[in-house]
Amino acid sequence: MTFDRNRLPDPTTYFQNQGLTLKGPRSAKWKTTACNFHGGSDSMRVHLATGAWVCMSCCEKGGDVLAYEIKAGGREFVDAAKALGCWVDDGRLHAPTKPTPLSPRLALSVVAFESTLAAVAAGNVAHGVALSDADRARLMVAANRINRLVEAFA
Repeated sequence: MTFDRNRLPDPTTYFQNQGLTLKGPRSAKWKTTACNFHGGSDSMRVHLATGAWVCMSCCEKGGDVLAYEIKAGGREFVDAAKALGCWVDDGRLHAPTKPTPLSPRLALSVVAFESTLAAVAAGNVAHGVALSDADRARLMVAANRINRLVEAFA
């Protein structure tokens, strides 16, 4: 299976099917609509040719309708591409992938949290603060979680 960008829906049709009303002069390349991410009215701009979008208020943005589908639906790339009909069978056999315990986005969030914890502990040690037994145990949990995610995604 593969992604075919040519199968992405027309931006005007896509955004209107999302319940958004595109406003602006007929000849305008960018149209204005409501932003569903923060609930603002008339703060999001949509480029009719590319599907690029940006909210002038909350600063959410994306380069095409696929990016909007990912963000608005909380989906991963492949799931959003399938929902839009642009994930197609190319006739090749693909090796099955092993399931991961978390989505890539959530895994990065875990790694970011655990690495911040480790950095704070390292900073404390560098300033002469002794780690308690509970702190050392928590650092071992953090290292274990990071190592398990590396193994799952490697």
